[in-house]
Amino acid sequence: MFLLIEKRIEEAVSAYLRQHYGVDAACPLEQPKQTSFGEIALPVAFHLARRLKKPPKEIAHALIAGLGHIPGVAALEVAGNGYINVRFDRGSYAAGLLDESFRAPANRSEKIIVEHTNINPNKAAHIGHLRNAVLGDTFVRMLRSAGAQVEVQNYIDNTGVQVADVVVGFHYLERLGAQEVRALIDDPSVRFDYLCWDLYARVSAYYEAHPEALQWRQQTLHAIEAGAGPLAELGHIISDAIVNAHLATMWRLGIAYDVLPRESEILHLKFWATAFELLKQRQAIYLETGGKNSGCWVMPASAFKEDAGDDSSKVIVRSNGTVTYVGKDIAYQLWKFGLLGKDFHYRRWSQYPDGRWVWVTATEPSGNSTPTFGGATRVYNVIDSRQSYLQDVVAAGLRALGFHEQADHSVHFSYEMVALSLRCAAELGIAVPDEDRQRPYVEVSGRKGLGVKADDLIDKLIEEAQREVDSRHPDASPEQRRQVATEIA
Repeated sequence: MFLLIEKRIEEAVSAYLRQHYGVDAACPLEQPKQTSFGEIALPVAFHLARRLKKPPKEIAHALIAGLGHIPGVAALEVAGNGYINVRFDRGSYAAGLLDESFRAPANRSEKIIVEHTNINPNKAAHIGHLRNAVLGDTFVRMLRSAGAQVEVQNYIDNTGVQVADVVVGFHYLERLGAQEVRALIDDPSVRFDYLCWDLYARVSAYYEAHPEALQWRQQTLHAIEAGAGPLAELGHIISDAIVNAHLATMWRLGIAYDVLPRESEILHLKFWATAFELLKQRQAIYLETGGKNSGCWVMPASAFKEDAGDDSSKVIVRSNGTVTYVGKDIAYQLWKFGLLGKDFHYRRWSQYPDGRWVWVTATEPSGNSTPTFGGATRVYNVIDSRQSYLQDVVAAGLRALGFHEQADHSVHFSYEMVALSLRCAAELGIAVPDEDRQRPYVEVSGRKGLGVKADDLIDKLIEEAQREVDSRHPDASPEQRRQVATEIA
């Protein structure tokens, strides 16, 4: 919105100068020395003074008188010896942030993919996930307001360890099958994502007390990856229900997605197998024959880290044949740029209240016409700073394959992790383990059940805002006060 108003000012001033003075000159914009002077300062009168042989202040007054109204601008004021201070119409500015008509013309020459949120579908979203989603969504809104064509992706790892552990909890600890779990999901009195939050922490604690139970995890992982049997069915039911819960949580903040690429389709459609052959053909990876990585396919450290020795080489495929996360991420990044030579099938997942649909990847055609996903010219991955090294490896994989431009256009949107002060944890009723009480903060940990659930945070913000709204507007209806409190929160 800010850039759009800047552009309007530049165009209005340039047009006035051409029409009245026959001058084809740019309109430089500056930031005022003090915020009280306005949002923008124009020094154009000083630049024209010698050419027009007039005092800058006279030129500035003539400009203000002749420009007329500029949408989004409340006032133009002459300051000092000829500066023009610009004050935005703040009400119009705020409304414009929500108004489609204020957006810049769409740029169809470039397609941008922003991947954000990416919560494991095994429990309720927490405050850390909310940080990712808010950062990603804000960035998307900025890009779209500037006219960019943006596709929003939310990657769903529905075959990973986290989902497997919740399946273990229901199957081995709770002794519940698919029918009983579906009943819990359908029960309006049960917050299924909250139930899974507690169960996930319970399973993690059970592993610590009974290490032999880790074999349950491995059995469940194999079943889920194979996509067959009661364990796989449970994994499918649980992850789908949690995805729906996450979408509902994020929609409370107006956060929406275009497509949900899922790990299960990446596996079943052999995306990694295609990328693996490509990496081998172009000698981007090699089979290690000695040392600690013997039998592994590795990427030499020189591909992604300057002055690195062989000891720093990154394992892409383990000696037992299983692919690492970064290997699958390389395949996924290739697909995002349209370089893999494969595509998903798609089906509609759910419809947002505003009528938009979110799509999900599938292994078979749905029979409906589908939008075109992937094929970006630039990709932003919103992932926390702990993943910086792996994001470097993904970009290095593209370069090793000869896709240098796409590697340069692979951008890691990094942010730091969320932590809780002891006071915050106490206020929210979160039990802090004794070993963490000596630290200045507590790290959010889903495995330990430590963290602020996203919905609880939103509810708390609404509750606090409601108190203020009630005190200021007691005559408004309860519905109106609730709506205002929700918008403030």
